[in-house]
Amino acid sequence: MIKRELKVNLRGFVIWTATMLVLLLLIYLVYPSIVSDGKGNKVNEMLTAFPPELLKAFNMDIAGLDTAFGWLKSEGFVFLYLIIGIYSCLLGSNIVLKEESEKTIEYLAALPITRRRVVADKIVVSMIYILSMIVILGAFNIVALNISETPDNKQLLLLSITPVFPSIVLFALGLFISTFTHKTKKMLGISIGLVFAAYIFNVISEMGKSVEGFKYLSAFTLADSRGVIMNSALKPACIVISPVLFAVLLALAFVRYQRKELV
Repeated sequence: MIKRELKVNLRGFVIWTATMLVLLLLIYLVYPSIVSDGKGNKVNEMLTAFPPELLKAFNMDIAGLDTAFGWLKSEGFVFLYLIIGIYSCLLGSNIVLKEESEKTIEYLAALPITRRRVVADKIVVSMIYILSMIVILGAFNIVALNISETPDNKQLLLLSITPVFPSIVLFALGLFISTFTHKTKKMLGISIGLVFAAYIFNVISEMGKSVEGFKYLSAFTLADSRGVIMNSALKPACIVISPVLFAVLLALAFVRYQRKELV
């Protein structure tokens, strides 16, 4: 079952990962010319005209844009969180549901395996692909930045780990919600909407104490890239909360799928 799922989902994984690698490569090739001849300092000076709350939301108050590493710590990781989050949520929402839409659920039902085993194997495959994407993109960033400049490798390594925390939660949330429907097209919009809503809540939460509570509605709060940049350490709370939410949502998904009427 695991081998079958690895093969079925390989194409999507390759397309998403390769696209990200190409985009990052283009940025690393072009960025030196953007910040050359003092242009990077001018960009940083220009940022001082923006509201402090907006700069904080994108880490631009603690990371300058005069280097590629500075870009990665601000806009770069926002981009990575969104793309990896969308991939994870879509994978979670479709990996079980697609069996119903493609009418292959009857084949699986005829096999001598339980529903629980089907879901468990699909979760294992999903985690392999999500974690592989994070490792590949992280390794690429580390190698590319060390070729072009001298980044803080400890900070860069820790930042490369942070996408794991929101991504596994978004995957489990997508999987759980998918147990309430039989249509993959419906889940496409829901999944993308969930990821962007989580991102918007996270941005809003950084804009003042009066709206700080929005961070509790966002999976991206678990990444805590700001804390990593300032302290060069992962927040213990995120390391604990993320697996707990992941486990709870998976447990709910198992219960729901056991009771779901398959078509």
